[in-house]
Amino acid sequence: MAKSRLFRSTMVISAMTMLSRILGLLRDVVLMGVFGAGGLMDAFLVAFKIPNFLRRLFAEGAFSQAFVPVLTEYKEKNSLDEVRLLISSVSGCLLSILMTLTVIVIVFAPIVVDLFAPGFDAIKSDMASTLLRLTFPYLLFISMTAFLGSILQSYGRFAMPAFAPVLLNLSMITAAIVIAPMLNTPIMALGFAVAVAGILQMAIQLPQLFAQKLLAPPKVDFKHEGVKRILALMLPAIFGVSVTQINLLLNTVFASLMQGGSVSWLYAAERLSELPLGLIGVAIGTVILPSLSSSIAKADESGFKNTLSWATRLIILVGLPASVAIFVLSDVLMTTLFVRGEFSHHDATMSAIALKSMAGGILGFMLIKIFAPAFFARQDTKTPVKIGIASVFANMIFSVLFIGVFHLLDLPLHGGLALATTGASFINAGLLYFFLQKQGIWQFDRTWKKPFAQFGFATLMMAITLYLILPHFPTHGSEWLRVVALIGICAIGATVYGVTLLITGFRPSQLKHG
Repeated sequence: MAKSRLFRSTMVISAMTMLSRILGLLRDVVLMGVFGAGGLMDAFLVAFKIPNFLRRLFAEGAFSQAFVPVLTEYKEKNSLDEVRLLISSVSGCLLSILMTLTVIVIVFAPIVVDLFAPGFDAIKSDMASTLLRLTFPYLLFISMTAFLGSILQSYGRFAMPAFAPVLLNLSMITAAIVIAPMLNTPIMALGFAVAVAGILQMAIQLPQLFAQKLLAPPKVDFKHEGVKRILALMLPAIFGVSVTQINLLLNTVFASLMQGGSVSWLYAAERLSELPLGLIGVAIGTVILPSLSSSIAKADESGFKNTLSWATRLIILVGLPASVAIFVLSDVLMTTLFVRGEFSHHDATMSAIALKSMAGGILGFMLIKIFAPAFFARQDTKTPVKIGIASVFANMIFSVLFIGVFHLLDLPLHGGLALATTGASFINAGLLYFFLQKQGIWQFDRTWKKPFAQFGFATLMMAITLYLILPHFPTHGSEWLRVVALIGICAIGATVYGVTLLITGFRPSQLKHG
């Protein structure tokens, strides 16, 4: 796939993801305004995080990274009938596993909740268990959505899979505003909304697959050669590609033991820190995996390295200023976007502390999204899994260390958890790069000196500008005035960053040619 096509595909996914993220932000604003932080909202977030975590772990994480290289190889070397047989066998095996897991979790929901949120009291735990029975079937539907989306992406169809998350956000917004007031227990509306969204996200993939003649009936065949290869790649890949999610989930476990509201504060911070990750990091990671896999299948080592270089340049171009800008603007972001209804100024302050701690890790999270696929495209899952395990242990050590430091400094402890995630992300990204270099796969060479200087200087100019503008931000007045002011600050910062890059000699055309 030519770099210009990669760039266009990335922009398609980014545009769809931007729509989803904007609606996702609106969704979180609505949820926090309607239900507030703490209490029942903490219970729902745990019930939602469990299937969502497994979705990212199995479906969008390990499964996709194992499935796409094998599917790409089949597409390059085999007939359409053999590709359809692979799709049929994989879908049947995936469905059988997911249905079994769903039944187990629904039956043992209280035990699962106690495992993931040991600090909940009896009321929170019971509510979380009830909600989990509603939300967990989402895993089955969204995993099949990710499976179908992976097929489309392997054939260069990126728009519909990228659009699917929009339906989740619309479903939850509708439930919070329309359905919740009708129920005796309003938070239950969100549980139903999640399950319905899963069905809708899966359904919209089917027509395009049918048009591509890739829609095959499920067939349970664990002995199929392709299925066995995917399972062999997938099992270790569970750690290698989804360590970020494991670390965030560990934070939820720790946060459940802290003061009420900690889970919600961390959630609000995670959602904002994931904006640039979703817009660019996930988009590029999704686009390059089929391209990298195709280069390996064709023994095109030069194309492989060029694709990885292009992706890394775009990641740093966006990730570095995004990390700095979100750190600088964390307080006004939280206050402007979330303070309304049941979400107080205190909640915003607590969430901003977590966001500051997470901001630095945005670049690390984004680099993981492109370094990990470089291994999976080569069907090497051993290296990322070793790194993943190291990162999980690093997160545990950092959590204990930073919680202790925050306690000594009399700072809110959840901020230490967020900072631990940032540290673990750089451990993960750094080790991935170390082994990319050690194995001779890819490394930063002399040509990177100038881009590094350009990105660093432009980010510094942007940060100085933001710090100079912040004292003039309107802390009073209408909500719309603050929203407009926030948009204006972001626009000024982005403009300063872009103009500085142009002055230093950087040109947008460099993003289209590896």
